[in-house]
Amino acid sequence: MKIIQSTEQKNLLILHLTVIVWGFTGILGALISIDAVQMVWYRVLIASVSLFAYFMLSKTDIRISKKQFLHFFFTGSIVAIHWIFFFHAIKIANVSVSLICLSSVTLFTAILEPLIKNHKISRGDIFIGLLIILGIYLIFKFETNYTSGIIFGLLSAVAAALFSTINSTLVQKSTPSIIGFYELSGAFFWITLYRLFDQSLATETFNLSLMDWFYLFVLGTICTALAYVAGVGVMRTLSAFRVALITNLEPVYGIVLAFILFGAKEQMTGGFYAGSLLILAAVFLYPVYKNRKNKA
Repeated sequence: MKIIQSTEQKNLLILHLTVIVWGFTGILGALISIDAVQMVWYRVLIASVSLFAYFMLSKTDIRISKKQFLHFFFTGSIVAIHWIFFFHAIKIANVSVSLICLSSVTLFTAILEPLIKNHKISRGDIFIGLLIILGIYLIFKFETNYTSGIIFGLLSAVAAALFSTINSTLVQKSTPSIIGFYELSGAFFWITLYRLFDQSLATETFNLSLMDWFYLFVLGTICTALAYVAGVGVMRTLSAFRVALITNLEPVYGIVLAFILFGAKEQMTGGFYAGSLLILAAVFLYPVYKNRKNKA
């Protein structure tokens, strides 16, 4: 019993550290000087290579069927859109706005999942959704300077909700880390196609500053590949409810880190914080409501 409790506590600590790392991605997005498309291109390239190296060292069999490959590869395009919109929102607004808008993924998942899986939307989902919509309205009303950033942040959340819903089906038949590897590789492929189309890849010199390379390496390895493997690993001993509840701390950790590092740039109006509290309250209430509903 003590061994089980010790393992659970260890995984709980790992999960909190992983969520802090996820929250830190927004900080890196603000620190890296290149644009969102170029940044995500480097991120998925580094992450894909890192995961491939991990699989080779751990002697993991990554062979999948052609059908699975196509599913993962095309889902990777949605992952790419999600990250590009998220980092673009940071570039034109700030970290706090982007992270709070990303929290609305709960709302969009509650809408998209029943549509994709042909389920009914429950009253509880509607109530949680209304709280988030009210929070978004308050942020739009009081943060007019960041309207474009808010829109891209919300579009990022829609993309995240879409690929999360798709993955919730795919994960039933495949290992999450392998899904992640092929989706990241797919994201790299689709962004490369886009960069060939807009001719930005033809002028790519790889001549970035030393700090940009360092931040990109941290983003691709620690914040993407390592965090992904760690996040999947803890699910063996922690309940889905507990994982969901702690994962919701990502915007909280991210905003606190952004405020510490960037100070005045991250200071917002009272309306923003009121809207943020509503969204975060809804986000934390959602897994509690789902857990009680499942038990009932």
